Amino acid sequence: MPKRFRLTRRFPVAMTEDGYRRLRGFAKEAGLDEGEALSFLFEHFDSITDSDKLTHRLRLFNAEIDKRKR
Repeated sequence: MPKRFRLTRRFPVAMTEDGYRRLRGFAKEAGLDEGEALSFLFEHFDSITDSDKLTHRLRLFNAEIDKRKR
């Protein structure tokens, strides 16, 4: 029996314009709304990310975060 899709949590999210644009594009292409797209991405996070690339990208993002906040 398939698991029922329920959105049980709502939380305020701050995103960069680039990140939100990519989320909206992904959601539209997948036929989902933004919340459903985020749920999909996080429920399947390990299977859709490359851990080596993720670590590298996270290091770069963290190095630039202070500049981006200004």
